[in-house]
Amino acid sequence: MKQIKLSHVSGEFIALMALLMCMVALSIDAVLPALGPMASALNVSDTNQIQLVIAVVYAGMAVGQLFYGFLADAKGRKVAIYLGIAVFVLGSLVALWSDTLEMMLIGRFMQGLGAAGPRTITLAIIRDQYKGNEMARVLSLVMTVFIISPVIAPLMGQGILWLFGWREIFIFLLGLATVAWLWFWLRQPETLAVADRTPFSVRETFRNLRGMVNERSAVCYVIALGLIFGAFIGFLNSVQPVLQGIYQMGAAFPVLFATLTISFAGASYLNSRLVMRFGSRRLALTAALAVAGLSSVMYVFSFMVLGVPPLWGLMIYLGITLFFVGLQFGNLNAMAMEPFGHIAGTASAVIGNVSTLLAVVFGTLVGQLFDGSVLPLVAGFGLLASGSAFFIHRAGVICSVRSLESQSERSDLTQ
Repeated sequence: MKQIKLSHVSGEFIALMALLMCMVALSIDAVLPALGPMASALNVSDTNQIQLVIAVVYAGMAVGQLFYGFLADAKGRKVAIYLGIAVFVLGSLVALWSDTLEMMLIGRFMQGLGAAGPRTITLAIIRDQYKGNEMARVLSLVMTVFIISPVIAPLMGQGILWLFGWREIFIFLLGLATVAWLWFWLRQPETLAVADRTPFSVRETFRNLRGMVNERSAVCYVIALGLIFGAFIGFLNSVQPVLQGIYQMGAAFPVLFATLTISFAGASYLNSRLVMRFGSRRLALTAALAVAGLSSVMYVFSFMVLGVPPLWGLMIYLGITLFFVGLQFGNLNAMAMEPFGHIAGTASAVIGNVSTLLAVVFGTLVGQLFDGSVLPLVAGFGLLASGSAFFIHRAGVICSVRSLESQSERSDLTQ
């Protein structure tokens, strides 16, 4: 498929892709300030139990991604996104009318199930047009806009909570989904030509899946992505009880959360500049090792002060850590997608499904281990970043061995 030069990509395209990708993030971050009032309204007394309102969105996203990927490769990118937004709207309505935790979790799961469509297929739309470091650069630009959503979403959520109530946050999400649907329908052309579509078949699906599994370096990148994503979900699960519970930040929580996510957004933008010079793998590995090392130091310090370091120290640690986490997402996604341009929709779905399932498991575990201290959060960052670094390194070794084997085969042929 003909690729569009980066210079010809408009800011509108970057913004639209970011909006579609951030439907999950907005569903999470706008609700964070309302967890306390929501728990009271739904008669939930366990602080760790209300965290499921966050985790179940990601669980729905993980389940939905496979379906949308197959649909996008068979019927086109736009059909899959239309369906996803429709399911997201239904889930938002269920959440809006919930009067029990169980009903709320169903609505939130549906939100994640629906948002999986836009979240997955935007990657396929980008992969339809770019590859390699150029794709990583475009993804970083999209992620830069995308990551701004955690900066403003909690502030908007807090404002809506003050002016109206927590249910009106879901009305806001409904309006946002409507805007995204109209914008996408009016302005975004289909990027998968009819001739390039692959009708769904069980045999072809398993053949593609076997091909993906055989790309061992890509598998390593997917696992690495799942682990570092898990650390981030653990952060999202823990940040509200830590800042509002331990440190009693109350209404200041959205401001502190926004401050932390600015470093995340800055990393994504900086990565768009650095990746063309240093390469995706080197940046991702360096960032993972930095998170692991910094978290080890922070864990020892926090343990010495009984698990509750000074707020300023925690904020500095989290800001730097999230910066390095931000350097990994775009690069790991791009490296995992790189070999699969011919099945970009399916590949994006499988990569998203596996990495998100891993992330939900580890991120939920980190959140559920909250014990009134920051130790589980810091340990989660350290251990999961260490695992991510191991698999990034392993992928590099596999690529190096494959390159040497290819050179040896070419040398034998010339002789």
